[in-house]
Amino acid sequence: MDTDTFVSRPFGHGRIELVLGNVVEQSADAIVNAANTRLSGGGGVDGAIHRAAGKALRTECAQLPADEKGRRCPTGEVRVTAAGNLAARFVLHAVGPFYHPLYADKAERQLREAYDNALTAAAERDCRSVVFPALSTGAYRFPVPRAAEIALAAVAEFLAAHEAPELVRFVLFEPPLFEAFRAELLRRTGEG
Repeated sequence: MDTDTFVSRPFGHGRIELVLGNVVEQSADAIVNAANTRLSGGGGVDGAIHRAAGKALRTECAQLPADEKGRRCPTGEVRVTAAGNLAARFVLHAVGPFYHPLYADKAERQLREAYDNALTAAAERDCRSVVFPALSTGAYRFPVPRAAEIALAAVAEFLAAHEAPELVRFVLFEPPLFEAFRAELLRRTGEG
């Protein structure tokens, strides 16, 4: 059933869902965190996930190796931790790019890598369900329509080629974000 707050469509070996809501209120095998390179918590989704998961998440992130600049996860890559108090087995910390029009091609490539790497990490851990926020669309200023296009293309192609995960849910915090993802999903299914 489609509503103003929920859309679901089959893709490949699985299903893509869009939900208007808060990522920390979801239950899934893995929840993707829109992380910073230091995996230190922050604002937006990152801060909300760290607060909801509790101290254990921050402690586990701090134990991951860091480079000379304190980066624990380069842009486009993913690191995996336990989920603390969240209703999940894993948190997949995905670092999306900051967007600048002069470097749009690089940002688009890195955003796609973040989604691909998160999906691969979930599949490697036998996750049947994965929850994503809209990576890089908040403080990192990635244009929402293009971010939706990249995100949904990555997931649709992954579901076509792999048995798991079976469910990928995008949890979108604000109605304009939800509407942009819905428009792109319906375009991909020939409905928009």
